[in-house]
Amino acid sequence: MRSFEATLVRETQAARRDWLLLGGIVATVVVALASTGFFDPQRFIEAVPAFRQLAAEMIPPDFSRWQSWLRPLADTLAMSIAGTALAVLFSLPLALLAAPNTSPYRGVAFLVRTLLALLRSVPEIILGVLFVAAVGFGALPGVLALALHSVGMVGKFYAEAIEHVDPKPLEAARAAGATPLQVITHAVLPQVLPQLTDVTIYRWEYHFRASAVLGIVGAGGIGFELMAALRLLNYDQVSAILLAILLCVVIVDSIGGWLRKSLK
Repeated sequence: MRSFEATLVRETQAARRDWLLLGGIVATVVVALASTGFFDPQRFIEAVPAFRQLAAEMIPPDFSRWQSWLRPLADTLAMSIAGTALAVLFSLPLALLAAPNTSPYRGVAFLVRTLLALLRSVPEIILGVLFVAAVGFGALPGVLALALHSVGMVGKFYAEAIEHVDPKPLEAARAAGATPLQVITHAVLPQVLPQLTDVTIYRWEYHFRASAVLGIVGAGGIGFELMAALRLLNYDQVSAILLAILLCVVIVDSIGGWLRKSLK
C-alpha cells in the first residue's frame, strides 16, 4: 500500500512539474509575441490597404522574361549542390573530432564544438556580404557562405549522431587491435550513415532556398533577378519570380524525398 502511495506521489509531482514547465513555455511565448507588437490590432488594420495595393500590383504575374531566369535558376541549383558538397567535406572530420567517443582528447572536442557553434552563429546572408566584398559578385561568394555556415550546422548534427552510436562495436574493434581510422570506418560510419544521409539531403534542400536569398546581396542566382525587380518596383515580375522559385523548391524537395527513400 505504501509503495502504491509513494508511486502516486511521484507521478503527481512529475505531472505538476510538466504542467509548470508547459505554463512557463506558454508564458514565454506570449511575452515574446507581445514584445514584438503581435497583439496590436491597429497595426494589422492599417496594413490592409498596403497589402491590397501590393496584391493588385503583383497579380497577374508577368512571365515575359522567363527565359532570362533559366540561367540564374541553374546557378542557384549549382550553388546549393556545391555548398552542400563543401559543407559535408569539412563537417565529417570536424564532427569526428567533436564527438566525445571519437575525439582523441576532451579538450579537442570542446574546441571543435566551440568552432562549430561560432560558424553557425553567423547567418548566411552576413557571410554572403563579406564574401561578395572579398571575392566579388557571382555564385562563388554564395557557395562559400553556404558552405561555411553549414559546416557549423551539419557538423553539429553529424557529431550528435556519432556521439549516440552503440559503443559495443567500437569496443570490439579496439579490442581487436583496429586503428582509430579502422574503428571509424568499420564501427562508427556504418551505424550513422543513414542519419548522415538524411541530414545531408535536408541541408541540400535548405541550401536551394538559402541560395535564392543570397542572390539579393549580390551572390548570384535567381535572388539577384528578384532584387532587380524589387528595385524597379516591377511587382508583377516579383510574383512571377517567386512562383518560379516555389516550383523549383517543390522539385528539389521531391528529389530529396526520392533520394532518402532510395538510399534507405
